[in-house]
Amino acid sequence: MAIAEATLSVNGLTWFYREATPVGPSSRLPVVLLHGLVSQSYSWRGVMVALAEQGFRSLAPDWIGHGFSDKPDQRDFAYTPEAFISALGAWLDALELPQVHLVAQGFLGCAGIQYALQNPDRVDRLVIINAPVNPAARLPWKIRQLGLPLAGDMLTQDPLLVDRTLEGGGPYQVDDADLDVYRRPFLKSSDVGRALLATVRRLEVPAVSRAIAQGLSRWDHPTLLLWGLSDPWLPVSLAESCLATLAQGELKTLDEVGHYAQEDWAEKVAAALCTFLRQMPL
Repeated sequence: MAIAEATLSVNGLTWFYREATPVGPSSRLPVVLLHGLVSQSYSWRGVMVALAEQGFRSLAPDWIGHGFSDKPDQRDFAYTPEAFISALGAWLDALELPQVHLVAQGFLGCAGIQYALQNPDRVDRLVIINAPVNPAARLPWKIRQLGLPLAGDMLTQDPLLVDRTLEGGGPYQVDDADLDVYRRPFLKSSDVGRALLATVRRLEVPAVSRAIAQGLSRWDHPTLLLWGLSDPWLPVSLAESCLATLAQGELKTLDEVGHYAQEDWAEKVAAALCTFLRQMPL
């Protein structure tokens, strides 16, 4: 199963995204997969193949400012949660995707959660993977330091921050060949470091996590909380508290899986996603 690579210009900004399509016609809604900080759409490669085999078209973009998408100056893109939410909506519109299943991972993926909560008619099922869904969530020092004055300017220009962050979020080392893909944008231009710096500085984790918790308490769509238990930054207790407020929620935990679940153990993530997305409506 091949994963295609494509670009799309939306409002003057070019998105890079990956897409996998099932063999033969399918009536299933497409699945949009959103990565977290210091990651890329590449992290979903194993999951996308499994989804296609189950009849799901899947699309995984690199967020604006990250991966192989455009890295505009802050004068042209604000790098705030609101900017990411708005950009995601425009990208979905440009692809003519009126309704999708949405999967969001991590501190940056939470912009996808907010998009779903603000646009319930556009998202059928929601999957949240190790994201700040409770006001008790805190940005870990390993990421917080990337936004510090002076130190952050230097750290975000070091391609090895990819290794330290991806491997610091779980129990595994990432293969060198895969790290080469993650590092490549940092080696090509200093713009990616500046975009990461701006993103970290404007994450607004306390305010965003409060808004997500409040929104999910009123959210009535089927929702899966998929949690790697070896995440050193976001404990499963956050997901358990969130679950208690969900009208149609379920929690699936993944042993030996960290913050970047889809990179740590794609097979476990794919199996959980396929089971959840294929469930009959209640």
